[in-house]
Amino acid sequence: MALLTVTDLRTTFHTRNGVYRAVDGVSFSVERGETLGIVGESGSGKSVTCYSIMGLVPQPPGRIEGGSAMFDGVDLLRCSPRQARSVRGKRISMIFQDPMTSLNPYLRISEQVIEPLLIHERISRKEALGRALAMMEAVGINDAARRIRFYPHEFSGGMRQRVMIAMALVTRPELLIADEPTTALDVTVQAQILDLIRREQRELGMAVMFVTHDLGVVAGLCDRVQVMYGGRIMETGDTLTLFRSPLHPYTRALQRSVPGLQPKGEELFTIPGSPPDPSKPAAGCGFAPRCAFAADACTKARPELELAAPGHAHACVRARAGEISVGA
Repeated sequence: MALLTVTDLRTTFHTRNGVYRAVDGVSFSVERGETLGIVGESGSGKSVTCYSIMGLVPQPPGRIEGGSAMFDGVDLLRCSPRQARSVRGKRISMIFQDPMTSLNPYLRISEQVIEPLLIHERISRKEALGRALAMMEAVGINDAARRIRFYPHEFSGGMRQRVMIAMALVTRPELLIADEPTTALDVTVQAQILDLIRREQRELGMAVMFVTHDLGVVAGLCDRVQVMYGGRIMETGDTLTLFRSPLHPYTRALQRSVPGLQPKGEELFTIPGSPPDPSKPAAGCGFAPRCAFAADACTKARPELELAAPGHAHACVRARAGEISVGA
């Protein structure tokens, strides 16, 4: 049985300018011990999906319109606040995208790292500080015994991200949600952070949901990938299959946008147009206005995700009919 099963998740934001459908019927599962990558352009619904699961969507203006998120028999979208608190930060932890705005600038690092231990395990401060110090050393913070008493502004960006990882892992969670944890870091620090997550995953046996727009990171870290666009899943499958044999034009367009995969001397490829307006859902495929393979059939009915092979599904009517091939 999957550790987490999300079914038909729908999240909207009700504003003065209209209703924004940030997540529009997303379904997926995460197995114990595996790494699931969630990729797509900014605004595709990746982070909102994770925030919805964690119960962190601000209400109002946010609203969970429907769906379920079953975690070990508990529906995270409908459970009581007490049940949610017992899971969040203990059995499911999250690394947020920007550690500078996620860490409290008025509290010492020590107070922030021990907080989940004091809340969920009800141990003494002395024991909590010992475990926090051990975790900070495990994530590669030098001279942790002294620096644990620093404030966030006294750490570099890479060190703040390590603190966030220490906070997320100190309770030994079963599922770690990493929301673009390497976006603002240089390449060397990115590699260190990814190695750290892999090592801790092996030691703790936890599952990981890794949200990113970097396909290079996905290729080296994830077991399975789901590609999101306009609040929906366009394609999903194991990492090797998705990179070798993409079926949806959007997946192929993302691959072509990776600078390192483009022939030297050629102009860099960019996906034409802009992402869709979530307040104005398209009648057909949301990617059709930007797709080089679009036809009349793409604008008439919204395609649903369907299996093309065991474990590999996509939502392109033309690829399903055998009319196009977008493979690399």
